[in-house]
Amino acid sequence: AALKVQLDSKLFGQHLAKDVVLKAVLGFSTNPGRKKPLTLSLHGWAGTGKNFLSQILVEHIHPAGLRSKFVHLFLPTLHFPHDAQVKLYKDQLQSWIRGNVSACPHSVFIFDEMDKMHPGLIDAIKPFLDYYEQIDGVSYRRAIFIFLSNAGGDLINKAALDFWMSGKPREEIQLKDLEAMLSVGVFNNKNSGLWHSSLIDRNLIDYFIPFLPLEDRHVRMCVRAEMVARGYLVDEQIVQAVLEEMTFFPREQKIFSDKGCKTVQAKLDIHEGA
Repeated sequence: AALKVQLDSKLFGQHLAKDVVLKAVLGFSTNPGRKKPLTLSLHGWAGTGKNFLSQILVEHIHPAGLRSKFVHLFLPTLHFPHDAQVKLYKDQLQSWIRGNVSACPHSVFIFDEMDKMHPGLIDAIKPFLDYYEQIDGVSYRRAIFIFLSNAGGDLINKAALDFWMSGKPREEIQLKDLEAMLSVGVFNNKNSGLWHSSLIDRNLIDYFIPFLPLEDRHVRMCVRAEMVARGYLVDEQIVQAVLEEMTFFPREQKIFSDKGCKTVQAKLDIHEGA
């Protein structure tokens, strides 16, 4: 219930992501007979809320959130920068996950910027995501793995635009409209980090979760929420001024924000100081 309240009040324009994550986490946490870790793959353009949702989620599992020693964030450009050392990275990754799950069965592992991950590297964690009761005396069934990726964002945006063009409200988009297309799209995308990955081949990713591009009304909500978070009264003139500095696509219709809510904080800094 607390997670739902947080998502409803802070994550805008993502009915699918909220619904799927809530059901997935509830089902996982209340199922004593679970056979594998929970594995979520979040897809969509920058600024649509992937990082934001994952932070809210981990704070409900470990109150210290990303500062918790049981929550581990991997960035390919920082932790796995060199092509020539992929084999070493695979060994390090396996050792890191094994050690941390041994210390805390409820460990959470977040892989950000999956689209910058070297092809094949993520397959090193396949044994931990599979249907094994134990591996070398360690059970991974209570751990959670989260992948964040811009890959597939173009497919999601096209589907959202098609809905808009046909006059249907975005809230009618269902997971079944996007999930299969998304999994095939990232499987066949050399720059997805999941290109020809055994994680997809073996159906080890439980949910491919699409983050829809944000419309004008959602960005307005982001600006208002940020003003409230800073302790300011909401000033609709400032909200409008921030909106006017954002860019939208497609060029003709200008429906969706091309950076989502990513630059809201920076733009608000300028207008609040004016």
